[in-house]
Amino acid sequence: MYTIQRITEENKSDIHLLNEPFKIWGRMTPLFDGKAWSYQTKELPQEKQYEMCFPDFENNYDEMKSEYFFAGAYDGQGTCIGLAVYKNDWFDYLYLDDLKVNGSHRGHGIGKMLIEEGKKIALENGYHGIYTISQDNNLSADLFYLKNGFEIGGFNTQVYKGTKQEGKSDIYFYLNIE
Repeated sequence: MYTIQRITEENKSDIHLLNEPFKIWGRMTPLFDGKAWSYQTKELPQEKQYEMCFPDFENNYDEMKSEYFFAGAYDGQGTCIGLAVYKNDWFDYLYLDDLKVNGSHRGHGIGKMLIEEGKKIALENGYHGIYTISQDNNLSADLFYLKNGFEIGGFNTQVYKGTKQEGKSDIYFYLNIE
């Protein structure tokens, strides 16, 4: 049994949930025909699949609390096993800055529960929806967002030029909740 709750001063240490590896097994390519987005996926051959882990950032609740909202997912023992970090933004969409679920708890609907909590936060704060950014080679995340009602709204092929991640692109996903 999992529960979702907002992270406040009382449980602020829960925002330090560490990132865990995830599988890179394919790539999504968004396509825009001038009116609507679609996409193609391509699975990597088994021997080219690998695990990746995002670096951990030192979130500081006291410094972030005026601009961010935090939602935690908790197991039956009260341990934080998932985290969604939402950030106020200047337009009509709340930004989903980070979403993570411990590897042993993935596939149980926790990410969806954290998105549902984000919808509540967005409505409470006058937003029309939520947006987030995912790398095109994180096919599991890309498909997760689409499965949970997000739509592709943009594609940035330039963002990683000249970096260690050159060759990747960012996909922008939007979820309308009105």
